[in-house]
Amino acid sequence: MTHNKDLVLAGFAEFAAGNIDILQTLLHEDFVEHSPGNPSGRDAFIAYIATAPVAGAKLDLKRVIAEDDLVVLHYRMSTPAEEVAVVDIWRLADGKIVEHWDVVQPIPDDSDVPHGML
Repeated sequence: MTHNKDLVLAGFAEFAAGNIDILQTLLHEDFVEHSPGNPSGRDAFIAYIATAPVAGAKLDLKRVIAEDDLVVLHYRMSTPAEEVAVVDIWRLADGKIVEHWDVVQPIPDDSDVPHGML
């Protein structure tokens, strides 16, 4: 759905610009998080993310895929400590994000991936 894609992209842009509060309007109150160690529930998740490296990272969006109730983002996350490739999968219902999965991988040297990772 175009609406879901637009909603997630606008939220990603706000978050990448440093606006963590955007998550209050994007996430459903009963938001379910599937990443190990990350809490579920909108308020607990936001409190966790506010102190996580992603909150201060540079986020460079590379790809977006949207189908039905799912939006997938593929991006580079850069912090002073590391650079990683991230794939986030967001499930939406009634204009709110209700579930999240992710895959995070260190970015290897260019010589190890001749065609690039991102």
